Amino acid sequence: MQKNILLKILNLKKYYFDKKETIKALDDVSLDIYEGEVLGLLGVNGAGKTTLSTLLTTLHPPTSGDVIFQGKSIYKDINSYRRFIGYCPQTPNLINDLTVEQNLLFDGRYFGLPEDEIQARMKTLVEKYGLSKYLKSKPSVLSGGYNHRVLLARSLMHNPKILILDEPTVGLDPHIRRQLWENIRDLKKEGVTVILTTHYLDEAEILADRICILDKGKIKLIDTPENLKSVYQQSRLEDIFIKLTHEEVKG
Repeated sequence: MQKNILLKILNLKKYYFDKKETIKALDDVSLDIYEGEVLGLLGVNGAGKTTLSTLLTTLHPPTSGDVIFQGKSIYKDINSYRRFIGYCPQTPNLINDLTVEQNLLFDGRYFGLPEDEIQARMKTLVEKYGLSKYLKSKPSVLSGGYNHRVLLARSLMHNPKILILDEPTVGLDPHIRRQLWENIRDLKKEGVTVILTTHYLDEAEILADRICILDKGKIKLIDTPENLKSVYQQSRLEDIFIKLTHEEVKG
């Protein structure tokens, strides 16, 4: 069964320039991202994972290249494209002067949703992520796990087609990690495309339909976890990643 392409990334580059050198944070990256898939972005620190995520969320402009969404360049109408994107950053950036409820309302109103739709959406997400007793609380009093739940709920308030998760489970207790894994599985069932940046290889192996390994700003490989384990004759994705990283260091 042929998959529908949701995002087409074409020759995307992000360079930083100083007097001594050019830093190629992302160097001519091209790939297709499909509807309803979980794509795992892997790589060592500085490989380009977060750079790619921030370009796809339009937090930073590319040096060159393009991103095509629904047949059009996102850069021709960034505001319209942003309505289809949800972003859950690694470092919580909730507004601490607002309550949990107000943070969620703010997102819905920012995207111009009708008030009845905002209230209905908030009710659904609050029930789904178990936030009812914290609605009137400030984010600063919440545990790390609940902060991540609020971040996830906020990123979904405007019902995006694409959710970008940047290291969503860093520093969380194992049982909270597992709960977030279930949340990601549920989102996939709902047809949301999830782009998951992670350092946890077990997380990528369990959740991702495809793995994209970045190295020095370039794509090293893209494949399913099953194919990678077959090709490299390893039982765990972590062993493959270590092997590839070791080869790179030796080279």
